[in-house]
Order: sequence, then C-alpha cells, then structure tokens
Amino acid sequence: MNFDTARANMVDNQIRTTDVTSHSVQAAFLAVPREAFVPEKSKAISYVDSDVEICPAAPGKPPRFLMQPSPLAKLLQLAAINKNDVVLDVGCGTGYVSALLSMLAGSVVALEEDEALVAAATANLAAYANVSVVNGSLEAGSTTGAPYDLIFVNGAVEDVPSALFAQLREGGRLVTVQGYGGSARAKVFVSERGAVSENEFFNASVKPLPGFAKAREFVF
Repeated sequence: MNFDTARANMVDNQIRTTDVTSHSVQAAFLAVPREAFVPEKSKAISYVDSDVEICPAAPGKPPRFLMQPSPLAKLLQLAAINKNDVVLDVGCGTGYVSALLSMLAGSVVALEEDEALVAAATANLAAYANVSVVNGSLEAGSTTGAPYDLIFVNGAVEDVPSALFAQLREGGRLVTVQGYGGSARAKVFVSERGAVSENEFFNASVKPLPGFAKAREFVF
C-alpha cells in the first residue's frame, strides 16, 4: 500500500470536501503519517474515513479510537491555531492529534492516562521536538504548560470539568464535541474576564472520551 498516496487522497476526498479550507490544517494532515499511530493490524485501514481502534476494551475500560479524519480536521480548523499557541491535547491516545497540533502550534502538552497509550505516544512523538507527553488524569488536565491558549479535547464528552477551564489563559479557548451520537455538537469555549462563554458550530458524531460524565443530580 502506498501510504503517501492514501494520505493525499484523504486530504483531497475527506477533508477538503467537508469545508476545511485552512491551508495549514491541510498541510498538517499531509505531513503526519497517520499509519504510524495505529496498531500494525490496522495500518491498511488507517486512511479510511472512520474511527480506528487504537486500544481494545478491557475490564472497566472502554475502547479508545483515533478520530475520523473529516470531523477531526473540522475541529482543528475551528480551533484557529497559530504558531505562538501553547496547546493541551486531552486524551492524546497514540499521539496522532498531538503530532498534527505540533505542526500548527508553538508547543503541545500531550496528556494521556492509559499507561499503554502513554508508552505508545512517547515513542511515536519522539521526533516531534515541541511535544511533551504527560501521564495523568484527563479530567484534571495538566499544569505542565498552563495556562494554555488552546485545550483540545480528543473525543466526545458529556461535561467539561472546571479544572480544564481553570487552565486556560485569558482569551484562551477549549474545543470539544459535547454530547454523544448524532445530536452531539462541536463547541468552542472561551475564557474571558473570569467567565467562560460557549459557542456551538456543527454536529459531530465522534467516539466518547472515557470519563467526563456529567455529575448526576438528585430529583425530589
């Protein structure tokens, strides 16, 4: 299989066709070898327009996935990343999104809590000098590079914990997909003057990130 051709086809047929017009985002997808961030058995399908499993389910742990290229590209375009940004990638998995972010931002902290994925991301990102892999709770974020200009949450969530908002710089933004299934929405949260505002943009059905469940409330 010619991965270079498959990568170019991904950009032409899956990303450009979904209103991703950012040249820097397109260039990042062309530059980063997606096949290097999936298990050996999945390399042949690394460029299909679907989620790719990177870590199987285990007792008490749901499976983890590499996000489908088209919604991922739309989210990265929505993030409006520039070369001075300090970015936190929450749930970096095997490191693919962190590698893409490294092409767009000044520096990236790749946060992961699964030990096997931390090891994979550390190996996969060794050549990306502006990325640091950190092992820790996804919901707690990371103080390693805080405050951040951008926090990218690598999967769908039900709720965004206040700990992540607290790690945003003034004017910083958090990009995520909130909700599950077809009704989930891509959102950008912005920290301004001690408060956080949010804006909705488009529907995006992506795999959930473990944790991030909304606290249940008692109903009387």
